[in-house]
Formats: sequence, C-alpha cells, structure tokens
Amino acid sequence: MSEGDVTKAENGKMETLTGNRDRGVAAIKPKYLTTKEEFHSFIDDGDTAKKDGLQKCEKLTAHNETSPDSTEPEAKRIKLADDSCGNDKESQKNTDARQEKKRARGQNKSRPHMKPSHFGEIKLCSSIKQGQGNSCTFGEKCRFSHDLSKFMAEKPDDIGPNCYLFETLGKCNYGAACRFAKSHLGKDFENLINEEVVKKCEGNVLVKNNLNRDLQLQLRKKKVKFEKTDQYLTNMNKTSKPGASGKGNALKPVVEECGVTSECTDTEVGTDQQDTLLSTAAIKEDSTPQIADCAKKETSTIGALTDEDIIKLRPCEKKTIDFRNKLYLAPLTTCGNLPFRRICKRYGADITCGEMAVCTNILQGQPSEWALLRRHHSEDLFGVQLEGAFPDTMTRCAELINRTIEVDFVDINVGCPIDLVYSKGGGCGLMNRTNKFEQIVKGMKSVLDVPLTVKIRTGVHENHNIAHKLIPNLKEWGVSMITLHGRSREQRYTKLADWDYIDQCAKIANPIPLFGNGDILSYEDSNRALQTGVSGIMLAR
Repeated sequence: MSEGDVTKAENGKMETLTGNRDRGVAAIKPKYLTTKEEFHSFIDDGDTAKKDGLQKCEKLTAHNETSPDSTEPEAKRIKLADDSCGNDKESQKNTDARQEKKRARGQNKSRPHMKPSHFGEIKLCSSIKQGQGNSCTFGEKCRFSHDLSKFMAEKPDDIGPNCYLFETLGKCNYGAACRFAKSHLGKDFENLINEEVVKKCEGNVLVKNNLNRDLQLQLRKKKVKFEKTDQYLTNMNKTSKPGASGKGNALKPVVEECGVTSECTDTEVGTDQQDTLLSTAAIKEDSTPQIADCAKKETSTIGALTDEDIIKLRPCEKKTIDFRNKLYLAPLTTCGNLPFRRICKRYGADITCGEMAVCTNILQGQPSEWALLRRHHSEDLFGVQLEGAFPDTMTRCAELINRTIEVDFVDINVGCPIDLVYSKGGGCGLMNRTNKFEQIVKGMKSVLDVPLTVKIRTGVHENHNIAHKLIPNLKEWGVSMITLHGRSREQRYTKLADWDYIDQCAKIANPIPLFGNGDILSYEDSNRALQTGVSGIMLAR
C-alpha cells in the first residue's frame, strides 16, 4: 500500500481510499468540499444561504431525533444513604436528616426575623424626640418625620409601664420613640422631666473615656504633640549608638523642666529642689536660653501652686495599686465589652480591663478602637490593654491615654497568639524581641503616671518555656504586675495550663505580684489555683 492510500475500518472490513494528497494534509469528507465560485455565491446570497443552512440543520436534527442511537441519557440516580436498604421512605428520612444537620451549621441567615416590618417605616426626627419643637437644623431637607401624631398612631404598643432611664436619670432622651414612653409622656405627647432626679444626677457621668470630636480631628490630621515621647526617643537613639557608654537599651527615666533633662533618683528631694535642677541645667550651656524663655511665660493658677507640669513625678510618687488577693477579669477580645464587664462587676469582679486595643488605630482616632477604652462608673479599678510592636507607637499611645482618659493602670499585651499580630512582631512576638520589649516597657513607664502591667504566656513554642527568663528583666524594667497564661503560643487554648510552671514563676517574680491564668472554670479550680504561690487569679472563660 502506498503512502497516499488511506485505510479505514468500517463494519469489520478494510477499505482503501487512494487520493493525490500532499503528505501531512488531513482528508476532508466530500460533503464539506466546495469551490471558489460556490463560496463567493454563498457570501453574495447572504440571508438565502443562511436560510438554506438552517433548513439543513433542522433536517439533520429531525433525523437524529428519530434515530434510536441518539437518545438522551437517563437522569442521574440519587445515591442512597444505605445501599443495602431499598426502602425509599427510609432513604428520604436520612436525606432530610442530613439536610437539617447541614442547615444548622454556621450562621442561620434564613432564620425568621421577628422584628415587625412596619416598625422602621416612620423614623422620628431627634429634635422631636427631645421635645425641641421645630428647631431641626436641617429644616425642610430633614429626611425624618416631624409628624408626632402620625408617628404615635402607627407606633407599636409599649413593652412595659416603667422607663428605666426616666426613673434613674429623671429624663429619657428617646422621648416619644421610647418603648416605655407612657411613663414619661404628658399631654400632646410632651416628654416629661423629673427636675428633682435631674438635679441629683447632675455631674454624674455614667460612661467615661469617650472620644472627643476635636481630639479625633487632631489625631487624623497628626497635629497632636507628644513631647515626652519625643524626648524619650531622642535619648534612646543617643544611648543606642555604638559610641555611647553603657548598654544600648539601658535607659534611665528622665525628668523634664523646660526641655532640660536630668536623672531622677529614688532619694527624696529637699526644699531646694528647684535650685538643684537649675544648677544641673546650668551645666548644659545650650539649655540656658530655654530656661530664660520658660521663666518669662506666665501661667495663671487658682489655689495652691504646683509644679506637676514642670517636674516629672518620681517612681515613688506615682500612683500605686495593691493588686494582691483580687479577682481579675481578663481582657476578653470580642466578648469583654462594657455591658459584659458591668455584669461581672456586679457578680464580684475586683479588677476589670478593656478589650485589646491596637495602638496604631488609637493614634489614628478610629472610633471603633476608642470604644474599647470606655469605662463605666461602677468599674472602680479599671485598666486598658494595648497591643503594639514598636516603642514609638506604644509610647505615644501611652502618653495620649495618660493625658486624655481616666484609667487606673495600663497593660501590655504580650500573649496574643493571632498570626496577624504575631507576624508583625506584636503579642507573643515580643517575647523573642527582648530589646524592643525593653524599649517599649521603659518608654511607656516614662510617660505614664499610673502603674504599668504586662500579660505574657509561657513561651512561643510548646515544651520550650521562656517566661522565667523574662520575669527578672520585667522586675528590673519597673513593671508593677505580671499576668502569666499557663500555655504557649503554639498551644493557643488547647491542652491544660501548666500551673506548676506558674507557681515557679510566681516565686521568681516575688515581691512583684504575679497573677495566674488558665483553666479556671469553677470555684474548685479557683481555690486550687490560689493554693499556689500566685498573688491572684485572672478569669477568662
């Protein structure tokens, strides 16, 4: 057989087709062959050719439908839960059970919404709620309703007869929109005010540490000055140079007077304290003009004259807290919000702490992050927990908190196991970055007037504890209290907390109080934990 011959098998027989084709060119069936004239006529005819083609396609389709070989495949059979069981009812039950189990997982987004659909159709303007009449600042452009009678006609019935806000504060700011409005609405739906109760509650702030609008704008525009932090960072950079004497990170706290720095000792300063500081400043010739400029500035004071704005407090003069033998509620992220802490405070918690706040978000003035710093008036011993990885941001955040809000202590988060935090060097990452950790602790302590505490874990890796090596350093750096979670970062919240190791660390930390944390789920666990050498326990779960 020659190379131009083509062999084809059909019905078991071999047929040979001979053609004068070029080598490597595929054979074309005769029904698809055409000439140049036929091709051009097809293009010229246009629609006529299309119609003919459609007719041919319809004929081919009809032929295929009638042919027995082109039948559609059968529908896919549903796999039964139990192949050995041929009962359709039981298989249907198993299928329904699996569907119900699958539906129960995750968020139940298809749950029925109990809120009435007509409840949010008419929204009352805040000026009408508070009884300000027609003093709406938006006027005719206001998108809320000003028709009080129509709103009351369509409003659902009240939930109860007594309004808690009206009974406690003497006034309800929700007015007619309150779901207990009957207790404080008069004629023509006027919002009543109990003057006696209002006078008693005057000056009482229920929730503190709210973000001021002016402060938020200054933070967003980066116009807030951090003088103490800048002074600390300048000294840190000087001492960290290779030519500087002493250890690179061994920074001593400094006191400031009109831009002049001097070392602060633990000995008491006598009555000639100002003369001593001036004599120290006289040694530095460059600082003399600054002292003269500060002396010219006059400050108006009422009452006794203090020097707190000029001379920094010594460590012995700062606020101290006795943390021992107190019940500490852990700063629970996404759970330990203000209402939750109020409930725990009512049940006997002594120390409360806000949720973990990221220092960079606080410095940017984010309202969601500042909401974590809010404090209820019932929290008599309250602190905030900060997370960060660098001394500049953490020190600035500590100075901002010390200046603007009321807290009893500030806690550094060195125990967060989240990958997003750890990868940036924060949380548990600081346990391996001792130089940065030291700079952060000393920087925050230099700008704070309240105690500084630290929360750590046993270590980063499992079966490799390093907390006992950090505790002596923390004592040297001036930390007021240490909280130790008896798990490593790799353990997260699995396995049991190592309370034997916590007991060893408590002896190393003495005389600084050390609180233990982990696996305290009942009062029996609490009593067992207090029998160790810890100064107190922290409750999380």
